[in-house]
Amino acid sequence: MTRLSRFSRRAWIGTALAAAAVSLGHTAVAQSFPSRPLRIVVPFAAGGAGDLTARTVAAEMAKTLGQPVVIENRPGAGGVVAAETVARAEPDGHTLFLMSNGTAVTAGLFRSLPYDTVKDFTPVSTLGTFDMAVIVPADSPFQTLGELVAYAKAHPGKLNVGSINIGSTQNLAAELFRSTAAIHAQVIPFNGTPALIGALRGQQVDVGVEILGPALTQIRGGALRALAVTGEKRSTSLPEVPTAVEQGVKGLVASSWNALAAPGKTPRPVVDRLNKHINAALALPDVKKKLADLNIDADGSTPEQAAALLAADIGRWGDVIRQANIPKQ
Repeated sequence: MTRLSRFSRRAWIGTALAAAAVSLGHTAVAQSFPSRPLRIVVPFAAGGAGDLTARTVAAEMAKTLGQPVVIENRPGAGGVVAAETVARAEPDGHTLFLMSNGTAVTAGLFRSLPYDTVKDFTPVSTLGTFDMAVIVPADSPFQTLGELVAYAKAHPGKLNVGSINIGSTQNLAAELFRSTAAIHAQVIPFNGTPALIGALRGQQVDVGVEILGPALTQIRGGALRALAVTGEKRSTSLPEVPTAVEQGVKGLVASSWNALAAPGKTPRPVVDRLNKHINAALALPDVKKKLADLNIDADGSTPEQAAALLAADIGRWGDVIRQANIPKQ
């Protein structure tokens, strides 16, 4: 045996032993996990749909994991503060981030971030999805999305599409509607959902794009009317309302979602254990009902599916931001 071959063999053995040590270390961490209370850092204020989703799932996870799961609300700055808190946390599974489609939007909306949205997080599982809708005042002359699009094409620049703040998912969905329907229309942002609903009811805008939940009371009360939902399938809350795709606007598929993510480099056995407990919680009828009452469809996933969803939305909303010439923050 030559000196080089002996060296190569020793190097191979050393590498194999090191890999085995890492594997054993990860297994030991997983077996002892969780060793203390968990916290879920939420980038929204208490009481909102995202916060209530996290609290509902956390309560069930605490029962099965045998440790308290505490919610820490850190709203503001487009979710950056909350995200950075988790990205910099020890990657042992005890600190989680309530990730959302807003996390993907932020990746394309900010010039720079104090973390890498893909590398510094390990998505664990989705929690749920909630629909968005194209809505008009109850006395609008448009009865279908097709009629609205036909009017916009026949009268370029006349249609006003309302949304909430620039850079929000609803605002980008409105821009996506404009581009996929190939219409020339103005997208007008308002400072929050109440202002948008007020503008619709006051006929200051012709149509709005908004998350369905906050508008559902107005729709059921007869003040507003939904022309389409923008999910891949019809909403269970308004099953009579067709999707945008069903009505010919093929590219208008947009929904909001929430997920739980751990810091990057969290050991896979820990991620798998968290995934198991999250999905078990989401399968409970009581959890499904609580989320349905918030107009959220409980929807768990594998870590790979959650990561793919995040990556796809980063790409898609980044394209929308560029095409709409939305300035980076």
